[in-house]
Amino acid sequence: MLLQQTTTQSSAELLAQFDGSSLPLGQIIRFEGVGNRDVYNITAAFIDQGELIIAGRVEDRETEFSEVVFFRQSEDVWTPHPDYPAYAMQDPFFTWIKGELVLGGVRVIADPQHPENIVAWVTEYYRGKDIASLELFFMGPYHMKDLRLIELASGEIGVITRPQGYKGGRGKIGFYKVGSLNEITVKDIYNAPLFLDQFLDVEWGGANEPHLLSNGLIGVLGHIACYDATGARHYQAMAFAFNPDTMEKTQMKLIAQRSNFPEGPYKHKDLVDVIFSGGLVRKEGGLADLYVGASDAEAYVIEIPDPFLEYEAL
Repeated sequence: MLLQQTTTQSSAELLAQFDGSSLPLGQIIRFEGVGNRDVYNITAAFIDQGELIIAGRVEDRETEFSEVVFFRQSEDVWTPHPDYPAYAMQDPFFTWIKGELVLGGVRVIADPQHPENIVAWVTEYYRGKDIASLELFFMGPYHMKDLRLIELASGEIGVITRPQGYKGGRGKIGFYKVGSLNEITVKDIYNAPLFLDQFLDVEWGGANEPHLLSNGLIGVLGHIACYDATGARHYQAMAFAFNPDTMEKTQMKLIAQRSNFPEGPYKHKDLVDVIFSGGLVRKEGGLADLYVGASDAEAYVIEIPDPFLEYEAL
């Protein structure tokens, strides 16, 4: 299966190609039961024990020490599920592998001498038949976010990485395969090959949610980000697909930007133009629901054209 040749494109170039004017305005997702704390960087809604659930990052506006809380819907708002504990993590995500729910998030590590300061972070993975039975089974490398897993058509497990620093610069996407969850190691994650031509060195990106497509390709919901001259951050939601056997990939494309959602509060002034892709639910009729966090303060959902349909035609 041959995919198109790709070239490295900047955020500005992708924005110039993206016409978001035809999209409906995204709708805020309202949360209650967490006091004055913000809920953002949510997962897509998923079914657990017959109930629709959203996992969300919950934290005070002035801190990044957060909890992952599981919410269930009550009329037009979402409230914490009374039976599920909160996890001391950021930015939850989930998938199903071999019939098990696999949930992850980023645990931050405070400086012992100055506990108000975050000095490191690590991605944690839990597994179980449902939320109530989740147990920790793996911790990723220090200082690596956007570490994702997916069950492949072959039955193997795909591991999507995002190193920063000496190997990944500001953040590049990598990939490798293992036979089972028990075979995942920190060393192999570090050594995973990268898509080197995907992001400019001054920009960065990551995978938020991989999807197994009908032709065996991996469709990736992700983000691309950059700084402007003032130091403000700009994040857009993007998608691409790749062949897990050859690592051939498609060109990235934008699927949503901050202006596709109502204006709202922000955690810091440099986060005004930020959306963080949380998850995507594919629907009939060529549409999909995209769930995002916005400006590190709110959560939204927007109906968009299914970004993976064109990749399934390859």
